[in-house]
Amino acid sequence: MNIADIATTEFIEVDVGTRMGKVRSMFENGNPKGIIVTNDGEYEGVISEREVLQSHVEDDAKVAALTKPSRSTPSPKVDRQEDVRETARVLVESNAKVAPVFENGDLWGVITDDAILESILENLDTLTVADIYTDDPVTLTEDDGIGKAINLLREHGISRLPILNENGYLSGVVTTHDIADFVIRENHTTTTGDRVGDSQRLLDVPVYDIMTSPVETTTLDATAKEAVEAMLEDDYAGLMVTPEDDDRLVIGVITKTDVLRALTFTEEEHMDVQITNISMLDTITRESIVQDIEAVADKYADMQVMHAHVRFHEHNEKLRGTPLVQCQIRLRTNKDQVAGTGEGYGSENAFRVALDKLERNVLELKGVTSDEEYRGQLLRKLNQI
Repeated sequence: MNIADIATTEFIEVDVGTRMGKVRSMFENGNPKGIIVTNDGEYEGVISEREVLQSHVEDDAKVAALTKPSRSTPSPKVDRQEDVRETARVLVESNAKVAPVFENGDLWGVITDDAILESILENLDTLTVADIYTDDPVTLTEDDGIGKAINLLREHGISRLPILNENGYLSGVVTTHDIADFVIRENHTTTTGDRVGDSQRLLDVPVYDIMTSPVETTTLDATAKEAVEAMLEDDYAGLMVTPEDDDRLVIGVITKTDVLRALTFTEEEHMDVQITNISMLDTITRESIVQDIEAVADKYADMQVMHAHVRFHEHNEKLRGTPLVQCQIRLRTNKDQVAGTGEGYGSENAFRVALDKLERNVLELKGVTSDEEYRGQLLRKLNQI
């Protein structure tokens, strides 16, 4: 299946000279998946709500400040006849929910994550939430401030945080959209002079004041189709995963990105590896990353790896011009999920530190019970899509 019939010509476009304040208002008023940025009519890049939220760029600055090459190259783009699987990979690796679609070299329209999920919805009943969810979620308490929420969202490259009450039970969820909406709304009520003094006050506001409650949940045995239908119906990007017998306890999160990532699973000779923010690779290549992760997995024959996700995140700190980078590696195995995180100057150094920590964590899985059928079952399910 290709995307020719599910891409759309309806999208929001702004010029690189547009004020960031106007762009922030667009996310508040129109809630778009993303905004296409052009320069004299030529495609320049895509701005997502998350990028606007995480940016320290002032309202009076121009959109060009967020689309300069060092931050967004290569910008995601797909051909109108592109395969659905490859398009899903482009969205995941670009950390985007929307990508521009080109036809004969010209900007034709956009493709969104929702359009892809709707097109393959009927096939998703072959997968369960347990097949693709992310366990061990990062959480906050109701009294934690918005500033802490922003830091955790940035640090872990995620879009939502489960909120727990004083008893440790799930009471709400805070997303990047909730925070962006709150900050924009508050900024509209203050003057420029007030904002400097009020910044700390905004960061100290407890997440309880902006969280969404009650929380939409799902269980491990629910089908991916049921989970996606719930997300599409209520316009949620993710659901909290809870035990079947107690929806007060949160054990994981499933997002639209998790489902898109599952679409890229293959039964090829090499391990399937997904890289988020792939444009940050400098002295290291995709091929070498795959080989190094395979080398770790191959040391432990009783651990079967179905999928690997590598995420790079650039910090503001630099050493002789080289940025401090955080790398997170997460393996989905036949036993459980295992991860390693590291930081270093440059993506290669960060990857090496993360890989070392990953191998140490893998040692804890040496005694897993072999489940040779699981990988084949999962891939057979996915290949039906």
